[in-house]
Amino acid sequence: MTNERRVLVHADTESLAASVAARFITKTVDILDDQATANVVLTGGRVGTAVLAAINASPARDTIDWSRVSFWWGDERWLPAGDAERNDQQARDALLDHISVPAENVHPYPSSDSGISLDDAALQYAAELAAHGDGEGAPRFDITFLGVGPDGHIASLFPHRSGISIEDRSVIPVRKSPKPPAERLSLTRPTLNSSERVWMVLSGADKASALGLALAGAARDEVPVAGIKGRKRTVFFVDADAASEVPENLIAPSY
Repeated sequence: MTNERRVLVHADTESLAASVAARFITKTVDILDDQATANVVLTGGRVGTAVLAAINASPARDTIDWSRVSFWWGDERWLPAGDAERNDQQARDALLDHISVPAENVHPYPSSDSGISLDDAALQYAAELAAHGDGEGAPRFDITFLGVGPDGHIASLFPHRSGISIEDRSVIPVRKSPKPPAERLSLTRPTLNSSERVWMVLSGADKASALGLALAGAARDEVPVAGIKGRKRTVFFVDADAASEVPENLIAPSY
């Protein structure tokens, strides 16, 4: 069903990461059977990085033709290149440095030591998206991974902040973030929602309230994750703790 939202529950973080990794490998192989290339948007954080590590550890990892996959990021911390807290560095350590992906297929945000301002960095990444775009200001994102914060934020779009409402840009600078570091870069909601498939991956009891509110129809300004939906499918991959407030009718026995 187009645009459906489903929740897949796993026993714990380890089984969650392994399951998402297996599904990612299978789906990416299917995508590349149907089209020449694939664009994947990555996230950071503990669980997002665990998924990438599980992809790397999978015996099926290289069934994917990585030369045909391009990687982007939903958001990034405004830190120097190579900083261990940057999402792109975490992704490199967990997966990208271990696979045969061409350097030109990896599209990190500019770093704080790149010699440009935060505002110019947002413009530069928007231009890079447009240069690889399909006429809508960004590439066709086949799979977009997103984490969800306890407050319901996604990427660096936070509750009660203007970022979640911006619709005329693909990338925004973020200042005074409630979560450190204070300065960040983020894709906007329309850009995230241009994705064919959005895969939200979250674990822990501290995420249960935000997930429950989002699925119950909370306002996006209050719970930003409520405003995110893939064109074809939106799947919440969660552990049992995070699923405690999810309506039973939304929990899928299989996918």
